[in-house]
Amino acid sequence: MKLRKDFIVQNIDDTQFLVPLGHEAFNGIVRSNKTAAFIVDCLKNDTTKDQIVDAMCLQYDAPRETIDADVEEILATLRSINALEE
Repeated sequence: MKLRKDFIVQNIDDTQFLVPLGHEAFNGIVRSNKTAAFIVDCLKNDTTKDQIVDAMCLQYDAPRETIDADVEEILATLRSINALEE
């Protein structure tokens, strides 16, 4: 899976924004927290949920189960706005 090409990522200061370009199903801007920004950065390239969880486990000091649940929640949000190619 990866981020759809009609969504761009813009970083302003310490905040990441996900902006749809000409996307009719979602009309707005998504502001990411640091966890979501990490996941969105992983999705710039083709990846899997497990690869994202592995990368986050290396970056953050949290139980794998917690990270897995966070990744699933953010992926569900991205799916809901049709931001993922799967």
